[in-house]
Amino acid sequence: MRDHVRVPTDPTARVYADGSALSRYLPGAPHGSQWQQWASENLASLVTSPLGISELRGIARMRGGEAPGIAADLAFEIPVARFSDQAVRRATDVAGVLPPFVALHVGTALADPDVSAVATYDVHLARVAALYGLTIVSPGRVDRWWERDPAPWVR
Repeated sequence: MRDHVRVPTDPTARVYADGSALSRYLPGAPHGSQWQQWASENLASLVTSPLGISELRGIARMRGGEAPGIAADLAFEIPVARFSDQAVRRATDVAGVLPPFVALHVGTALADPDVSAVATYDVHLARVAALYGLTIVSPGRVDRWWERDPAPWVR
């Protein structure tokens, strides 16, 4: 298991986090303790998008309790990359094999030259991001977990 995944040593290297990763901050999330430990050591390298924040808030609303407050705090803690024309263009490269929002995550990560890794627990995002040479960060999951997942490649 990869409990302490490190990002590249380049101080400008960023890790793009989708909503499935950000939701690990919420109470009771699977792999939550591993994510929180990793994220506390790598918070300065994290970046997300408006979509990642929206996914986090949606999951937090469903969980209730203190989760919406945690999500609101995170929205101010983690830098949010805006969707650029380049991100949308890169998303169209993978739109044939990914649902639109997952494609937008990939496009956003690929369009930012400082992003070298993607933090996700979504098998489809992990597979395609890995194909593009991005490092996959999923604390608590086994190394290269997306390769063994039985989910079909195309949804």
